[in-house]
Amino acid sequence: MAPENLFAGAYLDRRAEARLHEGWLAEAQADPGTLYLAMRDGAALVQPPGESAAEGTPTRIAFLEGHDPRVCSCLTPERTVLLGWFRDHRCLMVEVDAGAEAHEPLERFAELRPLASELAPADAGLMAYARALHLWHGAHRFCGRCGAPTASERAGHMRRCTACGRQSFPRLDPAIIVLVHDGERALLGRQASWQPNRYSTIAGFVEPGESLEDAVRREVHEETGVAAHSIAYHSSQPWPFPASLMLGFVARAEHAPPQLHDGELEEARWFTREQIRAGLIHLPPRESISRRLIDHWLHGAP
Repeated sequence: MAPENLFAGAYLDRRAEARLHEGWLAEAQADPGTLYLAMRDGAALVQPPGESAAEGTPTRIAFLEGHDPRVCSCLTPERTVLLGWFRDHRCLMVEVDAGAEAHEPLERFAELRPLASELAPADAGLMAYARALHLWHGAHRFCGRCGAPTASERAGHMRRCTACGRQSFPRLDPAIIVLVHDGERALLGRQASWQPNRYSTIAGFVEPGESLEDAVRREVHEETGVAAHSIAYHSSQPWPFPASLMLGFVARAEHAPPQLHDGELEEARWFTREQIRAGLIHLPPRESISRRLIDHWLHGAP
């Protein structure tokens, strides 16, 4: 299925075996081609197009070099992660000091979510990956079993407790997202916090002991009172806000008035293709898998 959802795709050669090299950080420092992706408080250093940039030039990651003062003081195993090889260059995420400044107007620190639509797909994927690991490290400085400090190992892809030895690895929270339709109408809902008249597909986290199909049926029924069936997988999307993996489905249902059971939604309604195409409602942003599921159904796919 092409193209890939945003944040997904073969944008990076991860080379997981390189994480096992004890000298991985020294190797990176000795390589003049190493790229450093700077992260600070969940935001990445990026380069805006600028007034003189060609029209349509996207915002890009502002990669730093190893001799940059903002990088030099932070090149320790605790503050760096080997991401892989990006455009044939070794690439590290480095957690720079809180006081590290961007060299404006050529650089700025920016959060990924509002920036996603401005980035080239490969940059967006790499930035999402770096952000996920950056936040994971920040949330796992101490052991969940005994409370002792943890230390980064395997080039930033594992943390080990300094007391009991417990190993922790980055984890994802699986969540289903589903376009439910009755053949002619799609079932969409809205949350009270969204902009007026914005609707989206049904979504929710997978619970322990559930299959993905079980989660689809449960979430649709909990949020709308509708019984989903004929569930089919569509595609997936990494969603690092903070650490989800969205698993997209399409499902059918018999037309029935929605009943809001769990308070997640402010409203749920059935919409025809004609109503959606006419702009009767606001749809999710194009970079989201929710929008791709809606567009897939709008174009008449079964």
